[in-house]
Amino acid sequence: MLRSVLLLAAVAAASAFSVAPMGGALARPGRALSLKASPRAAAAKKTAPMMSAGGFVPDMGRRQLMNAFLLGSVAGPLLVLPAVLISYLTPAKAGGGGSGTVAKDALGNDVKVADWIKANPAGSRKLVQGLKGDATYLITKEDNTLEDFGVNAVCTHLGCVVPWNKSANKFMCPCHGSQYDKNGKVVRGPAPLSLALAKRGDQDGTVVLQAWTETDFRDGNPPWWKP
Repeated sequence: MLRSVLLLAAVAAASAFSVAPMGGALARPGRALSLKASPRAAAAKKTAPMMSAGGFVPDMGRRQLMNAFLLGSVAGPLLVLPAVLISYLTPAKAGGGGSGTVAKDALGNDVKVADWIKANPAGSRKLVQGLKGDATYLITKEDNTLEDFGVNAVCTHLGCVVPWNKSANKFMCPCHGSQYDKNGKVVRGPAPLSLALAKRGDQDGTVVLQAWTETDFRDGNPPWWKP
């Protein structure tokens, strides 16, 4: 009898120190422990962001957007590069088209023939704004009249503005050494062509420049700048 009592006491003590199953709450008396997750827990699981050992993993939409940005940053310069190379290797073309343009001085004023000759005596070659906005030389002759042509100042090599060198009696490009005679004919490369010409006229005492479409009197060839 005494042994039975001691055995029952030991079983009761062991039951008092038993541990509930991990991950769940103690079941209430008379109710079975349910393993099914609640609707709120299921919804939270669906909306929780995907995680990995390294942290947040972007969804497919964000990955595609990031890939598009990366592709654009790489492809943009590659698409522009051929145009830059072509522009660099192609000889520059000067203006020569249009029905006529009033020449402008450095201040943007119309160039008056009489005032221009007074300020720029015989032998002068000074720049005005001409056809298509190109810098163009007006030439004052020895008899203090203007030549009937203007010389475009844009170098036919790579487009630098060519200054007049009075002491050398030439147009001399400072960029790559091209040289042109007093009328703009090329005499030294790397420029492949002479400077473009424009017709010089006047309208009510104002200098007007027009496209030169006739034969180039300097070499007898058709004008390369003809549209």
